Amino acid sequence: MVPSTRPGMGAVPYSGGVTFRVWAPFASAVAVAGGFNAWNPEASPMKPESDGYWSLDIDGAAIGDQYKFVLTNGATGEVLWKNDPYALSMTHSAGNSIIAATDLAWTTEGYVAPASNELVIYELHVGSFEFDPHNSDGRGDFETVLGKLSYLSDLGVNAIQVMPSDEFPGTLSWGYNPANIFAIEDHYGGPSGFSRLVDAAHAHGLAVIYDVVYNHLGPDDLDLWQFDGWSQDGNGGIYFYNDWRRQTPWGDTRPDYGRGEVRQYLRDNALYWVLQQRCDGLRFDATSWIRSAKGADNDPGADLPDGQALLAWINTEIADRQPWKLTIAEDMYDNATITRSVGSGGLGFGAQWGSGFLHGVRDTIVSSDDSKRDMQRLADVIAQKFNDNAFERVIYIESHDEVAASSGHSRVPEMIWPGQPDSTPSQKRATLGAALVLTAPGIPMIFMGQEFLQGGAWSDAEALDWSLADRFAGILACYRDLIHLRRNWFDTTRGLRGQNVDVHHVNQTDKVLAFHRWDQGGPCDDVIVLANLADRAYGDYRIGLPRGGLWRVRFNGDWGGYSTAFGDQPCLDLWATEDEADGMPFLGQVGLGPYAAVILSQDA
Repeated sequence: MVPSTRPGMGAVPYSGGVTFRVWAPFASAVAVAGGFNAWNPEASPMKPESDGYWSLDIDGAAIGDQYKFVLTNGATGEVLWKNDPYALSMTHSAGNSIIAATDLAWTTEGYVAPASNELVIYELHVGSFEFDPHNSDGRGDFETVLGKLSYLSDLGVNAIQVMPSDEFPGTLSWGYNPANIFAIEDHYGGPSGFSRLVDAAHAHGLAVIYDVVYNHLGPDDLDLWQFDGWSQDGNGGIYFYNDWRRQTPWGDTRPDYGRGEVRQYLRDNALYWVLQQRCDGLRFDATSWIRSAKGADNDPGADLPDGQALLAWINTEIADRQPWKLTIAEDMYDNATITRSVGSGGLGFGAQWGSGFLHGVRDTIVSSDDSKRDMQRLADVIAQKFNDNAFERVIYIESHDEVAASSGHSRVPEMIWPGQPDSTPSQKRATLGAALVLTAPGIPMIFMGQEFLQGGAWSDAEALDWSLADRFAGILACYRDLIHLRRNWFDTTRGLRGQNVDVHHVNQTDKVLAFHRWDQGGPCDDVIVLANLADRAYGDYRIGLPRGGLWRVRFNGDWGGYSTAFGDQPCLDLWATEDEADGMPFLGQVGLGPYAAVILSQDA
């Protein structure tokens, strides 16, 4: 037997057989055992290549066969049975690797994801999005998500962000403890189940953004640990840092970003999701822990230049191949370098989660004391941009991190009134927060269930309460209306997709704020958003406007049709007169309910 001349890592099917290739530089011998050779490693010894790689072509091996690599450590003689680091499918995280197809079947061709300024993202966790009584444990999978795609399309979102679904230990997990980053969780449906979801999402006009975890691996059921038997001082071996850089809050399993083969492994994984599984973007978990050993911006001694270079390389690789695909960093430092181009010294991400917006808006709406609301802070986070690009940040008030029970957090309606998330203040201020998310500059994101006032705290062990979608159908309609306006559904609010924002009215005394959004400006483009952060209604609130003539009310956040708890403050179209106000050349007066937003624009 001789090394394979075919390319590829892991198990790559060809007509009549499979090529196996693995990196194990401290092994003195490597074999592959599986159903194709009666699990006899002596029948299939792999041949050494250069730089610690081993490969072999096995005629007769086929898709669906289970297998493992059998490695003999050169120093100790220890024999290790290990799962394939590049396995695309596994029986379970502590089971066997499965040879999987690499040429997936697709029925939806020609799909193009929306541009960043048109995206509205819906973040979801596969296992708890909706439970399936037909599953052995009742939990959700890719098929249950697929069954809700029409619902999501009707809601108006045009992208789903899928929390990590790599193979993880057990059946209950957020997904941020990947045992194998190429193998798709078997309990969710494996690689074919995921590809069906992507294919169906595209057919519904929904982009798919996948969540990847490169800041640490495992730590449980992690066959990469001391993969070929080598370790330094009992640490992780060839795939991990073996010094102080190994440490993370989730285990001492930070990959060695400075080792070429490990960098290639992570880069190959990113390209797998966007090229083979046709994802439209990637969300990178906790990038501050990739670029810094301590996950901080204020400790330059902890910088990881290798991690920074890795992120820049992956972003460059994706941009070179499919530049329309979006990479998002969860960095949480609002550091403009994250989204600056690689050529200009940045990391090259298309967007990053907006930490300042999250805390600025959520803190403002959650407080029970109107007098404590800081309108200038709110104005600052609404106007914030990175690198003078409004769409280099993802803006939200709920995400899996911010609403998780295990982190001591809860949903926004629950934060507003603990124990009574359906209270009037919870309904009013939660929908006001949603209005700010969907009208401020940035890529808006909502977390599953937010649109029908899910209370309590999120747990991966509990499904959404879908009965709330009926009980709070008006709140759901409120979200749908806001999303339609954000996407310029009726060609009357084009400015909400534009780069420009001017927070021109900051009333610290009465807790009212207004801002102007526009693309090119003019009818159907200029948009004025008013937000009342106090428990007081106005019949004729005065506001500066950029143009004269008739301004139409596109959204009234106090409309009684959204909830019987709302006051239904009259809010009528208005006529702007030539009278300077708020630095604007025209003035108008409009009804404004308590804890409510109003959106105005002009017809053509």
